[in-house]
Amino acid sequence: MTSNRFRALGLAAVIAACVMDLLDSTVVQLAAPAIRAELGGSYSSLQWMTAGYTMAMAVALLVGGRLGDMFGRRRVLLAGVAGFTLASVACGLAWAPEALIGARVLQGLFGAVMLPQTFGLIRELFGPNDMAKVWGVFGPVMGLSALLGPILAGVIIDADVFGTGWRMIFLLNVPVGLFSLLAGLRFLPKSAPTMRGARLDGLGVLVAAAGTFLLVFPLVQGRELGWPMWTKLSLLVALPVLAGFGWYQVARKRAGRVTLVEPGTFKNRSYTFGVVLAVVFTAAMGGTMLLLSVLMQLGLGFSPLRASLSSLPWALGTVVGTMLSGQLMARFGRKLLHVGFAVMAAGLVSLLVVFKLVGAEMGGWDFVLPTVLGGIGMGMIFGPLFDIITAKVTDEQVGSASGVLQSVQQLGMSLGIAVLGTVYFGHAADRAAAGAGHREAFLDAAQLTGVITVAMLALAFGLAFLLPRKARQHAAPATEEVVEEERELVAV
Repeated sequence: MTSNRFRALGLAAVIAACVMDLLDSTVVQLAAPAIRAELGGSYSSLQWMTAGYTMAMAVALLVGGRLGDMFGRRRVLLAGVAGFTLASVACGLAWAPEALIGARVLQGLFGAVMLPQTFGLIRELFGPNDMAKVWGVFGPVMGLSALLGPILAGVIIDADVFGTGWRMIFLLNVPVGLFSLLAGLRFLPKSAPTMRGARLDGLGVLVAAAGTFLLVFPLVQGRELGWPMWTKLSLLVALPVLAGFGWYQVARKRAGRVTLVEPGTFKNRSYTFGVVLAVVFTAAMGGTMLLLSVLMQLGLGFSPLRASLSSLPWALGTVVGTMLSGQLMARFGRKLLHVGFAVMAAGLVSLLVVFKLVGAEMGGWDFVLPTVLGGIGMGMIFGPLFDIITAKVTDEQVGSASGVLQSVQQLGMSLGIAVLGTVYFGHAADRAAAGAGHREAFLDAAQLTGVITVAMLALAFGLAFLLPRKARQHAAPATEEVVEEERELVAV
């Protein structure tokens, strides 16, 4: 077998792993109403199907890259693929909402083990000089997967293949995962550990996980439980616990020990404000994506396929926005973020206008213009966001800074799903109790959460003024640090 074919099959193994994770992180939002219809459960179970995954990934990403350094990227990637595939089987065989949510948490954990290894392995396969060519293949494949994944999920659920319904979207990971495992064993380079003898910061992981859980759990469950005192105490305790995690990382750094987070990056004020902005933006995005699917299917009665097709303009708009940002980032820098936030907000405002004018008779075509605008705005934000946030971070710290942003992105999505979902389902229940019809209640709830989301985008618009004016400039072949930043596109 030629060297080029050998490397191509190694790349295919990595891409298969990334596609498997990407599809499961996007299609579940579409499938959630169908899953609830079969398994039962409360509205909070819809939130946990996605939030459980992103919450687990947010914490595990803090150690995912370090595991590759300690045990070798190839070995850790294959372990992650195997675990993710088995967790997918557990999702497909789930007999209750709790079983599915637990399996989704496992998917998030193994996804966080798997993803940080991918770009390092690609760089070992092709070398820094060929990374641009490889990215020319990798980027479009991932973009196409993100674009077509929800549509494929809608087709699969509606087709009810062998009577499996929504379960097939998880079970399809089995052949993909097996291919990634077998091809990876044969064609990926056996990378040696770069940190032999290093120890993981287990206590740091536990503290970060505890703080995240104490914050997200009451936000999702509080409404259905009637906000008992312990949920309020949990929210009060969460912030000190997360602050304690930061203090502990500083103490470990001073003691000369390995940390999960590089504390020195937060001395850079623009980076710190950028982290806050990333949380606000991804919270707005994560909540919007889930609630659009819920509105279309549970509120307006769309089938999964019709809902996926109605969401397609958003995905297409995101592709257009990302392409525009790539061409304009060097020239306009931070201004692109402001334009992106304004365009995305305009899309949501126009959707609110459609809600008001058309009401419960909305069809798929009524979503086209608002979702195209929203998608273009989102793409214009995601393209330059991480390069602008890390513009003033030193080369020595950019790897850690990018890793934190990757975790923060997942945390923001968890918080958005928790907060906006709680507001949405709570208001829909209140309107229904007041005598509103089913569609009217869901549309009223969508209007309220839409207004909140626009306010979040306005906050992000203001925070963007505190970021560097220009994006980070990279030297022409890609370095390992740059590769770290490119991982963000996979998570998106």
